[in-house]
Amino acid sequence: MRTDSGIVHNLSARSKRTRAPDILTAAAGLKAAVQPGTDCTERFGQALAGRTVYDTDTLYRSPATERTMIKQLLITSLLLAQVSSAEAAEQSENRLRAREAGLVVGVFEPGVYNAITDVDGVLVGHETVIEGDDIRTGVTAIIPAPGNLYTHPIPAWVTVGNGYGKMIGETQIREFGELETPILLTCTLCVWSAANALKEWVYTQPGMGEHTVNPVVGETNDGRVNNMWADPVQQEQVFSALAKASSGVVAEGSVGAGTGTQAFGWKGGIGTSSRVLPESLGGYTVGVLVQTNYGGYMTINGAPVGRELGTYPYRDQLAPTDDGDLDDGSIMLVVATDAPLSSRSLDRLGFRALMGLGRTGSYASNGSGDYVISFSTHPAVRKPRVSESPVAIAELVNASMSPLFAAVSEATEEAIYNAIFKATTVSSARGELRTVPYDELIGILKKHQVLNWDVTVPR
Repeated sequence: MRTDSGIVHNLSARSKRTRAPDILTAAAGLKAAVQPGTDCTERFGQALAGRTVYDTDTLYRSPATERTMIKQLLITSLLLAQVSSAEAAEQSENRLRAREAGLVVGVFEPGVYNAITDVDGVLVGHETVIEGDDIRTGVTAIIPAPGNLYTHPIPAWVTVGNGYGKMIGETQIREFGELETPILLTCTLCVWSAANALKEWVYTQPGMGEHTVNPVVGETNDGRVNNMWADPVQQEQVFSALAKASSGVVAEGSVGAGTGTQAFGWKGGIGTSSRVLPESLGGYTVGVLVQTNYGGYMTINGAPVGRELGTYPYRDQLAPTDDGDLDDGSIMLVVATDAPLSSRSLDRLGFRALMGLGRTGSYASNGSGDYVISFSTHPAVRKPRVSESPVAIAELVNASMSPLFAAVSEATEEAIYNAIFKATTVSSARGELRTVPYDELIGILKKHQVLNWDVTVPR
């Protein structure tokens, strides 16, 4: 084996455990490999730094003319990829969020960013992994609160809608009602490597000793366009996502853990939204982030979009078509709030997030893993891990929960719509996930009069 710094191809050694790289195929596939929004100059510059290992039988035993041809193909593909990257970036910028397109969900107002980061202290970071012709995945990191989460955990709960999933860290959260690490979202077969990396990251934090930790990692299956069997998310990607975690605007659609995921058979991905209660109802903020990968009857503000598009489950039994299986899949939902809630109240909040999911057309099919990770950032309910005396907490009573229930249902519904609206088409050697045709979608929503309710429907 030799290292070649002159070939522009970023297929990792672990991917070659599954399939040997074919240089000509890689050259032809470079254009498809560019992720919307990716800085291809930076990504390919990393490859040129000598990170890729090739088998000498594949590369160095080729005649000089073949090597020249390969390099020419790669240069041509790089130029095409740069054009494709610019087109994809423009496409992503032109794709509106749901609310920008006139889709107003519910009655409460969103926060400044209409994102989970409207909850003070919550940070989100993505690392998108595009490698060769069959890796289309990534990892999304949610840092729920500042400070050492191990020594001072925060109240949390995991609510399960349908438990067909590989989530890591669930049982301890449900036993203690606390979250002691950041949350990662990634692809199904990446969870164990991601959890190991998160464990290592936690040990680098100030104040950590030799303790056991409970890394929390959720997943959905992006195998339609991603070779997740190559285990493409490792420590480098996890550390990068955590390092990029920030407040403010959250990238959505085909990014991070949403790079290769779908929604109702169309391209989905990462989506987020928030709601701020009026002061008369407490003034609290609720934020939701989703990683969509589920099916059902796509419904947007009550409009039967999936039926209008002719893409919905069991259509094959109702009228012969060659549609694929559009009902299975999964979704991860992360709910954050600054309301002072106990783990018990967070479980109740999580169930209302599932109600928001149901409004979009999900019925939690047999093969769906539907998990809600909810947490509170309010300092009044954050306790030290160890205390020699009882610790008093101040939490909302049950009678104060209803406005939060309404808010989280609204935010969940809109977060899912944002994932669909902002998604961009992703292709690989394994397949393709196309975006919902925007003009057709808007036409359907206009037909059913579900746009601009803030103007057309008085409160």
